[in-house]
Amino acid sequence: MKIVVLIKEVPDTWGDRRLNSETGLLDRAGAEPVVDEINERALEVALTYADAQTGTEIVALAIGPASVPTSLRKALGMGADSAVHVLDDALVGADITLTAQVIAAAIKRIGFDLVIAGNVSTDGGGSAIPSMVAELLGVPGATYLNAVEITVDAVTGRRETEAGSFGVKAALPAVISITEALPDARFPNFKGIMAAKKKPFETLSLGDLDITPTEESRSIVLNVTQRPARTAGTVITDEGDAGQQLADFLAKNQLI
Repeated sequence: MKIVVLIKEVPDTWGDRRLNSETGLLDRAGAEPVVDEINERALEVALTYADAQTGTEIVALAIGPASVPTSLRKALGMGADSAVHVLDDALVGADITLTAQVIAAAIKRIGFDLVIAGNVSTDGGGSAIPSMVAELLGVPGATYLNAVEITVDAVTGRRETEAGSFGVKAALPAVISITEALPDARFPNFKGIMAAKKKPFETLSLGDLDITPTEESRSIVLNVTQRPARTAGTVITDEGDAGQQLADFLAKNQLI
């Protein structure tokens, strides 16, 4: 079985994240780039299956800037068999439609039985990429899974919604996305890190994927305003009218 795991490099969530006031894009130089934690969990799902099933091939796929190979090397050190990086200046500012198109084209080139992604990234938060990729690939998509079981011909899992919990099942090939309910990822050990240096690593351009982006496939913020500094809060002293004061405060700030 060939499993493609989607990897995204994001600014470290422990640091401050800002938009660049000149470009309107996320200032990725303002924080250390790391593998999105939810994608590490997605890779762990694939690795756990591979541990039990010999002959499983895991490909880590990412699109993004020149810093991405460091993140993909970590995925290789954790146990992925190969990595593919889509690198192209024309992808700067790409919206989720173009992003999904590029990911789907790369997956078609790689070949797959199962695609595993995180349910939502910490930098964009669109949550739509896995479903869009499944649509473009013409395969079933099972998203927001809190539990996953993979067999040779199908994938099953459980999804939690406001209405309750229910099981889902999709025949392979398929695309799934997982939530943070899945186990933490393993750490790459020294042997894995050294082995990663010799594993196949392919870099693709949009030309390799026969994709020509248009201006309509980019999303650019036109205006950025710095968030004002936090000010001291309002202290309400209860002299029998605290409830009214609180209601007036909430009404004044359009909170009720």
